[in-house]
Amino acid sequence: MLKQTLQQKLLQKLSPQQIQFIKLLQVPTASLDARIKEELEENPALEDASLVNMNEPLEEYPDKDPDDYEKEGEDSFEEEFSLEEYIQDDDYKDYGSNYNSDDEEEHKEIPIPVQYSFFEKLQNQLDLLPLTDKEYLIGNQIIGSLDDDGYLRRPILSLIDDLAFSQNVMAEESEVLDMLHIIQGFEPAGIGARNLQECLLIQLRKKDQNNEIIQKAIQVVENYLDEFTKKHYDKIEKQLNVTSDELKEIINEILKLNPKPGDSSSASGKQLQIIPDFHITNNDGVLHLTLNGRNAPELRISRTYQEMFEHYEKAEKTDKKMKEAVQFVKAKIDSAKWFIDAIKQRQQTLLKTMNAIMNYQYEYFLTGDERKLKPMILKDIAEEIGMDISTVSRVANSKYVQTEFGTFLLKSFFSEAIQTDSGEEVSNKEVKKILAECIANEDKRKPLADEKLTEILKEKGYSIARRTVAKYRESMNIPVARLRKEL
Repeated sequence: MLKQTLQQKLLQKLSPQQIQFIKLLQVPTASLDARIKEELEENPALEDASLVNMNEPLEEYPDKDPDDYEKEGEDSFEEEFSLEEYIQDDDYKDYGSNYNSDDEEEHKEIPIPVQYSFFEKLQNQLDLLPLTDKEYLIGNQIIGSLDDDGYLRRPILSLIDDLAFSQNVMAEESEVLDMLHIIQGFEPAGIGARNLQECLLIQLRKKDQNNEIIQKAIQVVENYLDEFTKKHYDKIEKQLNVTSDELKEIINEILKLNPKPGDSSSASGKQLQIIPDFHITNNDGVLHLTLNGRNAPELRISRTYQEMFEHYEKAEKTDKKMKEAVQFVKAKIDSAKWFIDAIKQRQQTLLKTMNAIMNYQYEYFLTGDERKLKPMILKDIAEEIGMDISTVSRVANSKYVQTEFGTFLLKSFFSEAIQTDSGEEVSNKEVKKILAECIANEDKRKPLADEKLTEILKEKGYSIARRTVAKYRESMNIPVARLRKEL
């Protein structure tokens, strides 16, 4: 039976401004420029003052002092703007003009070297060969079917079908295999392999075949690859009838090979660039925090749109088109103000959060000694700055700080507490550091098992379970004892 009822519900809903702020907060500095450029393209009422005032020097990487932001105060997203504010709000006209750095170095263009991609290098090698049209099309199809790591994981029969449907080339399996063999001779060595074993064999067969160590290495890869990956060296030693020293030479020869030849070719053109959001400097024992200048773009409301709005305000609004024009201009100015507010709020939140982290871990930032790291969780900082845990998480997961001893992700400063036998609470990072030192100093011929590592930690006063030791070891990407074994 259907019936109608009347209910009251209490709901919390984020405003568009708050949603915009949340999205901007989690954007790293490296991506902020692109996000601002996108907003400038979408909203003509928003201007980049640094581009408008071309006569003013622009610093690429100025630092911002936290004191400058405190003077500005915090603007609420819920503030309503009157019509007069759209015309007379000078704060937005010159937004960002007070953030110029004292550093007067001129902006210099960084030359970018011309580099060929992995596939272009292979294509260039193919172009140099004296091939028939059919062979060239087959070779071109094989190169286009390679993965980024240089492997051919597509079946030969599928390549034949691709040639027939896309190139109208009827090829036999033997013709494709012959062309694949030619491509496997290209540089870098190992290209075009269909599995790891074939990849390693291609590289070994390009070396001196008269060398006995190379011959033995080929035998290991052909017949004992499983034992090699599991480090069952005693079995290989017996099967090949070699001494420990000879086996060590054979294994070292295999370890020199590249299991992903495609990556090696393209890695040179891929450089991971980390742009820190903060700088912490040590001035005679006093830490000083600054914000990367890229977080403070010179944005303002377009003067053209302000004048346009003033003109529409004075004109009569009886005309329907005039009302639509006023609404359009008002919406664009609203959007620009909201975006500028979100950027300013982002700056204040970043500084507030990082300042709390710096004060909490003051001793660590003074020395760089991980043993000085105090146990700290997101809740500690959230309570300190009076914000939600999710806000702190968004800052910590995507922002970097540059110190005198390295550049770090903020998330790396957070750790759980572990109680020692004396009752003192220490960071689990301290335990991880000791664990890493124990593994680094172990006898690689008889590496320490997790049980033994647990005993060592207990002797040092850290009573933790074996499964916790295993968890810490895995978090540091350290393999089990069997896989750490060396000859």
